[in-house]
Amino acid sequence: MSVPMRRESRGLVPDLFDLLEAPLAAMRPMAGQQMRLEDYVRDGRYVLRAELPGIDPEKDVEISVSSGVLTIHAERRHEERQGHRTEFRYGTFTRSIVLPPNVDENDVKATYDKGILEVSVRLAEEREERRRIPIERPEGQREV
Repeated sequence: MSVPMRRESRGLVPDLFDLLEAPLAAMRPMAGQQMRLEDYVRDGRYVLRAELPGIDPEKDVEISVSSGVLTIHAERRHEERQGHRTEFRYGTFTRSIVLPPNVDENDVKATYDKGILEVSVRLAEEREERRRIPIERPEGQREV
């Protein structure tokens, strides 16, 4: 059974990126490509799946992880053929996803099967719960 993971903030910049990504994607011209994603946790790994049909993963896909952000960059190349119409989209696709805070960036695996790219990252042990820090008062100070 897979349970969606609660994402924690990594600071102001990733939060802004997450908030602005969907509205900005909607404003891009149709020529800009948007890959569809899904994510979940399975067997101690964070799994991200991307729809990328018609792509050669060895030549046309680059995956990178840096500072808690996973980036997938892909390109679908146009083949010259004699025809009257095409509704296929060609060009580059790039998505960056803020990873959960407890991933192990040194253990990333990727597979491609039937148009689906699957990237998984091992989850490290859960972090300790936050603990409350007592506030001390100088001796002799009165409570208000």
